[in-house]
Amino acid sequence: MNLHVDLIGTDAVESLGNFIKDLAKNIYINKEIHKTYQPTYQSDGKNGKIKNVILLIGDGMGLTQIYSAFTANQGQLNLFKMRNIGVSVTNAADTYITDSAAGGTAMAGGQKTNNRAIGVDSTEKPLKSLAVYAAEEGKKTAVISVGDLADATPAAFYAHQPDRSMEPQIAQDMHASGINMFLGSGISNFKKTLNGTTAVELLEKKGYTVTYTFEDFKKSNADKLVGLVPDNETRPKIEGRGEFLTEAFLKATQQLAKDPKGLFMMLEGAQIDYGGHRNNVSQVITENLDFDKVIGKALEFADSNGETLIVVTADHETGGLTLLDGDIQSGYVLGEFSTNDHTAVPVPVFAYGPHSDDFRGVYANTEIFKRLLKYIKK
Repeated sequence: MNLHVDLIGTDAVESLGNFIKDLAKNIYINKEIHKTYQPTYQSDGKNGKIKNVILLIGDGMGLTQIYSAFTANQGQLNLFKMRNIGVSVTNAADTYITDSAAGGTAMAGGQKTNNRAIGVDSTEKPLKSLAVYAAEEGKKTAVISVGDLADATPAAFYAHQPDRSMEPQIAQDMHASGINMFLGSGISNFKKTLNGTTAVELLEKKGYTVTYTFEDFKKSNADKLVGLVPDNETRPKIEGRGEFLTEAFLKATQQLAKDPKGLFMMLEGAQIDYGGHRNNVSQVITENLDFDKVIGKALEFADSNGETLIVVTADHETGGLTLLDGDIQSGYVLGEFSTNDHTAVPVPVFAYGPHSDDFRGVYANTEIFKRLLKYIKK
C-alpha cells in the first residue's frame, strides 16, 4: 500500500478486504505531543534510604503498547528515561494466561493465585497487601485508579474475596484496610446494601470522608479520604477525560508525602486494558500517553527528594497488539490485534530511584511484591 500502486494481487482477498475495512480504526496519528521530563539520576540505582514507594500499573500494557505510544509521541516517553529494566512473568496459579485479579494479587500480596481471585491465595487464604503493610509501618497510603475501585487491580490491594464478580463484598472490605486514600469510579458497588449496610456506611463509621466528585476529592484534606467519582469522570481519554490521573497523582503526593514516614501509592492506568479488549488502537495509545504523563510527574517527585522508589509495570498484556507500520517523525501508528483478551506475553518492569537495580532480570510477578516489601518494612 505504501508503494501507491493501483492494483494489489493476492490470493487472500477476504483477509485483505478485512484489513482495508479496519484500516481507519487501526491507524492513529498523534496531534498532541507531550514534553517529557529529564531525570537527574542522582539517586537512581544508589543504596540510599527509601521513604516513598510508588507502584504504577498500566493494566494491559505490554511492550508493543508502550512502543506505539513512543512512536505516537514522536520518539519521546518518560517511561523510556528509566534505566533499570526487568521482565515480569505473569501466569496465574491455575492458568497460563492471567486475569487482572490474579495478576494484581500476585503483585499486591506476593503469591500466585487462581484467576478471578482477589487478595487471597489459591486456597482462598487472605493475603496482606503492600498497601496494608505500608500502613502498618506508619506510612501514608493511597490506591488510585482511572476505573472502578471495586475492579480487580485496585481491589487486590485492599480486599479478600474468592471471585472478582463479588463487587459489593469487595467494596465492603475497603473500610478495614487502614489505607488513607482511595480514588476511582464505580459508586454503585459502594451503595449496594449487603448484610443490612453499605460500603459507604462502613467507611463513614470508620472515619472516612467520602466525596462524590473529583473536584470535591481534590479540595478535601481529610486524612482518611475516599473519592467515588461518577463514571463519566473516568471515561476514556478519547471521549474527553481531562488530566484525571496526573491531577490525582499530584493531589496524593502533595497531601501524603508530608508525613515523616513517607507514602506508598498504587496508581493504575486501567483503560489501556479497556482499549486492548476493544481492539481500539487510538484508545490504547492515548491511555498509554496519559499514563506516561503520570510517570513524568513521578520521576520529578522522586528527584525532588531522592528517597523515592518508583516501579512501573503491567499485570498482563491485552490484545496481542502487533505494530504493522509507523513513523516516529509524524507520530503515525498502524496496529492490529490478535485477540480481544489477555495474552501470556511477559511484561516489562521499569524502576527508578534508590535500589532500582533490584528490578533487573526476569522473574515472576510475585517478586515485585517481595522486592518492594523489603523496603516498605525497613
